[in-house]
Amino acid sequence: MEEARSQLAAWETFFFLIGSSAAALTGLQFVVIALIADSRRKATTREIQAFGTPTIVHFGAVLLLAAMISAPWHSLSRLALVIGLYGFGGFLYTLIVFLRARRLKSYRLVFEDWLWHVGLPLVSYAVAIAAAFFIRDHAHRSLFIVGFSALTLLFIGIHNAWDAVTYITIEVGKRK
Repeated sequence: MEEARSQLAAWETFFFLIGSSAAALTGLQFVVIALIADSRRKATTREIQAFGTPTIVHFGAVLLLAAMISAPWHSLSRLALVIGLYGFGGFLYTLIVFLRARRLKSYRLVFEDWLWHVGLPLVSYAVAIAAAFFIRDHAHRSLFIVGFSALTLLFIGIHNAWDAVTYITIEVGKRK
């Protein structure tokens, strides 16, 4: 237990910061959805499932990861298991987002959309899975990788929320 605590203690502030940021930024996404609701161009359920919901899921994933790292683990093996499950769940969810985005008829994704909504999240969750395999024996390096994965998801969420707001602003401006 002491080994796990000592390895994770150095990361408390980092994960507290990104977990709190993810929680606050979740509120930002609610503002984005409210803007969509007030715009003349109403989003379809499929568009929200492909663009809005994943942003909330990624912010939630960062918050979840921060909470998992902050828990009082008895061993790094158990932490590795939950990080692996977290990464696998996020990877699977991103594949679902990919399928949803491909079925959209109202909007055709461009390269930047595929990168930020599918490619980078897949990489981020895959990196977390990889780090989970090495946490027990290489905790210091693996936690840097897990931190990178979480920070990447945070920036993906910020980018995607901003992208949605600018798209709505441009679309509403065209129709006036």
